[in-house]
Amino acid sequence: MGGPAAMVLMIASAIVTVACCLAAGRSVPWQGRQSVIVMAFAMIGMVLAAGDPRVALLAGVALLASAMLGTAGLRGATSVRACCHRALGSLVMAVCSFAGVAHGAGVAPGAEVVSGHGPHLGTDAVPGIATVGVLLLLAWTVADRIRPHPRTAASRLLAVESWAMTAGVVVMWVAH
Repeated sequence: MGGPAAMVLMIASAIVTVACCLAAGRSVPWQGRQSVIVMAFAMIGMVLAAGDPRVALLAGVALLASAMLGTAGLRGATSVRACCHRALGSLVMAVCSFAGVAHGAGVAPGAEVVSGHGPHLGTDAVPGIATVGVLLLLAWTVADRIRPHPRTAASRLLAVESWAMTAGVVVMWVAH
């Protein structure tokens, strides 16, 4: 899972993201807080597990569940945009963790003969989807910062949280 610098950046981004989200208080609904906390634990867990596919698979499943909960009941709420952004971050992290599992997965002997596609069909698609997801997350982060925001302490904390989450996901993607 990348070098020591990538590991430090991923852990630092996870800590900054959680700290900013929790410091923003009531500006972040429970859906957003759980997304950020699950993403942080998943990222730190994958860094500490050093590429263990079982941890990556467990993190991916937890991130998928978190992404689904991340927008539950938010219809019409003012925080829906930020929670959807976090849910996208969770989905992209899940795909990145699954890409790590797919990259390390072996193919049963003779499977390439039966399927006709060889051993790279599944292992090539997942990283491609991860790449598209990372680009979408990065574009959303930039576009969201272009639009006007209120000048409050919570707004500034949420901007830092957004960039830290995006930076952590980008580093995770590059480290794979």
